[in-house]
Amino acid sequence: MPRLALYTFGVLKSPLAEPAPLTREFYDVGEAVYRKISRHPGHLAHAEAADGDRGTLFGADWGAWGEFAVPAWYSKGRTRETTALAATLSLWTGLRPAFDAVYTGVHRDALNRRYDWFERTEQPNHVFWWVPDDVTPTWRDGVFRLEHLHGHGSAPHAFTFHHPFAPDGTPTRNEDIGPKSDQVP
Repeated sequence: MPRLALYTFGVLKSPLAEPAPLTREFYDVGEAVYRKISRHPGHLAHAEAADGDRGTLFGADWGAWGEFAVPAWYSKGRTRETTALAATLSLWTGLRPAFDAVYTGVHRDALNRRYDWFERTEQPNHVFWWVPDDVTPTWRDGVFRLEHLHGHGSAPHAFTFHHPFAPDGTPTRNEDIGPKSDQVP
């Protein structure tokens, strides 16, 4: 059964190494979100550096997730002291569990604060695509698909919650993954 890959990318207002209160708050909130989402029904796995060093993205050993990569529009630093981005790469059982994880609980609270931490851009901040059971998506896959989404819009190999596709490539109504009656996105 195919699995759903999700790549997210955002440019932070300040470098990760900056000791400013908002940067520390982003780290604290981010750790809580990761803990909660990793236990969410439908979450299968997410990319983690082998050494577990949250301050190192470029040059870290990401194992089967491949070499860390970012979209061409990222123009800030790439060293531990200057990196100003947040990116995730994860696997899900389907769109509904991913939607529920993103738009409920601590992640929803964090989304409501995103402009405290992230720059506003015209580029998309997430992309989905389906992968076979035996495939681990790579950072480069995510970047390629996010850039494709930005340049060409949703397609079966690069889509969003707003314009989703089923594993067979057919468009899926976003009502099928939208909020349940007790949720408000």
